[in-house]
Amino acid sequence: MVKEKLIQKQPFKGKTAIICGGSSGMGLAMAKLFVQYGGNVCIIARRVDVLNQATKEIESVKSENTEFVENISCDTTDFEKLKPLLENFVSRHGVPDYLFNAVGYACSKYVQDYTLEDFKNNMNVNYYGQLVPILILLPHFMKEKKGHIINFSSMMGYFGIMGYVAYAPTKHAIVGLSEALRNELIPYNIKISVVYPPDTNTPGLQKENETKPEECKMLSESAKMLEPEEVADVVIDGVLKGKYNILPGEAKMIWRLFRHFPRLVRFIVDNDYKKARKKLGKE
Repeated sequence: MVKEKLIQKQPFKGKTAIICGGSSGMGLAMAKLFVQYGGNVCIIARRVDVLNQATKEIESVKSENTEFVENISCDTTDFEKLKPLLENFVSRHGVPDYLFNAVGYACSKYVQDYTLEDFKNNMNVNYYGQLVPILILLPHFMKEKKGHIINFSSMMGYFGIMGYVAYAPTKHAIVGLSEALRNELIPYNIKISVVYPPDTNTPGLQKENETKPEECKMLSESAKMLEPEEVADVVIDGVLKGKYNILPGEAKMIWRLFRHFPRLVRFIVDNDYKKARKKLGKE
């Protein structure tokens, strides 16, 4: 019902969003919702074929108020390549109103199985992949004194469990970046939001599960998995309401528990981990 009302109201009419990681999963779901609400979208990802297919899907649901749906093929960690592409976009369409950074992946393994390259690659994609678009567009946002940057952390951005030793630090880094940006950009009227998705049924999660330790899989079993569209609904609603922390699904409850009762949450997680090891015969 709420979604139908917003489709009628067209809250993003005349607004433009750049969505990094917009060719699949949560990014694609958000792009579809954004155009349904009347906005214009440019999605960024690496693979041209996937980008073109995603663009067709977005165009198929766009509102009559949507003026354009475009894509840019680029790795968002590549500052030198991405900068001229985004500058060209700004010269043609003006400064965007929103930057969604739905870029990232999880490399889930036992800590002893990680290489230093695993840590570097996780940080490169999950942190610099979101930082680079910010650095490129920030001068435009600051000059216009407008803009809303939506960064994607994770439930692993406010606590951590086994199997995510390389991933969790990158998501904590996104929170730290967002906190500092939020404060410094107040004089420029630039808003910041941080999204903390729980496990979501995306191609990335399917790939992650290929190397995920069995104990980690068992710890995740009790949590409800969300669909990308469910996360997109919460994110877009949070953006429209100007929320700083956006917590889809069970992420909100666990965030509150960990904020007020961190020792309790750690006790529960540690106990579940011990049970999983016992079940696997690893006492």
